[in-house]
Amino acid sequence: MSDRLHIAIALDGAGWHPAGWRDAGVKPAALFGADYWVEQARVAERGLVDFVTIEDSLALQTGSAFSRDDRTDHVTGRLDAVALAARIAPETSHIGIVATTDTLQTEPFHLATSLATLDYVSGGRAGWRLRAAGVGENANFGRRDPFELTLERYETPEVQAQIARQFDEAADVVEVVRRLWDSWQDDAIIRDQSTGRFLDRDRLHHVNFSSPAFSVAGPSITPRPPQGQVLVTALGHATVPYRLAARSADLLYVTPTSLADAERIVREVRALEAEVRRDLPPLRIFADLVVLIDDTTARAEARLAAWNDLDGGKYTSDALIVAASASQLADLLEDWRPAGIEGYRLRPASVHRDLPAITEQLVPELQRRGVFRHEYESDTLRGHLGIQRPVNRYVTTEVSA
Repeated sequence: MSDRLHIAIALDGAGWHPAGWRDAGVKPAALFGADYWVEQARVAERGLVDFVTIEDSLALQTGSAFSRDDRTDHVTGRLDAVALAARIAPETSHIGIVATTDTLQTEPFHLATSLATLDYVSGGRAGWRLRAAGVGENANFGRRDPFELTLERYETPEVQAQIARQFDEAADVVEVVRRLWDSWQDDAIIRDQSTGRFLDRDRLHHVNFSSPAFSVAGPSITPRPPQGQVLVTALGHATVPYRLAARSADLLYVTPTSLADAERIVREVRALEAEVRRDLPPLRIFADLVVLIDDTTARAEARLAAWNDLDGGKYTSDALIVAASASQLADLLEDWRPAGIEGYRLRPASVHRDLPAITEQLVPELQRRGVFRHEYESDTLRGHLGIQRPVNRYVTTEVSA
């Protein structure tokens, strides 16, 4: 594990607290403009964070994982995450940009080319947060049978089997996407104007991947990404998504609620890596936290309480909600590191208040403690995280033969 802490920021609407958009300093009309998102990424980059993630889904946002709501007082609607990331990339220079996409409704070939394109547009700073379809997404496409997911039925064998099938399919999607990224060897493009030879066709490869859900011949239409493989990340709360990450991802976001819980999760994930015989480098494990940062913990807690009252009830999240001063939050980040937590994905309750607080208060505090960088030392997302650029699988096959 690195001596330095890694920090990512999860961007979503006006922030993660549903009442955050009603703060007096927020301009709601800006939420669907490119400049709004570019500025958030720039603020994060000024804080030298490793990357930002951009949330996305193929259905309207909902307050529950198990049902849709009809509330009209929450931010509703999103811009496409990959397209937005491509818009942000030229306006930043170092920060990684991780776009969220669905693995079940989006064709793997399209995923491979769009994410590889993002890596080119960003100069090697692209990442991918994969997710399996949630509530309501099947109905927007009509290609799959409706899947009723309710809290009452969640633990039933039928629902658990369906969830397992979805995550197995997600693993197949990641596998074929990774093969497509490798389907062009790094030296496939010759660009010799004198001979008129642009491409070495022998260095392009068919992937010929088949699964119960799809088949892809390949090769990709996009050359191998600058990072070789775009960084693959996933969010997990339980064994099934942990197993998907162990099989397929480079980085896993988890949601512990305490040091002991973090220790338990890391033990389970490492055991699953051994169980699936992982052939990628060990997973990087980040903990997700919803954060409200103020000059004192009392002020942060008062803001949380006021926003809860404004929203009509206590805000709950899949991740731990931390209302604290920057110093106390830094204590927590350091306290969990011995459990095997290498970094944190911070979800600012308000991008208007808490995103600047992360970069202007928390980051300097971590720098004073000697656990966070003082400047970017790499130009790629993999470089920020110390994850090497992988060798192309087809080159490896040729050498071993």
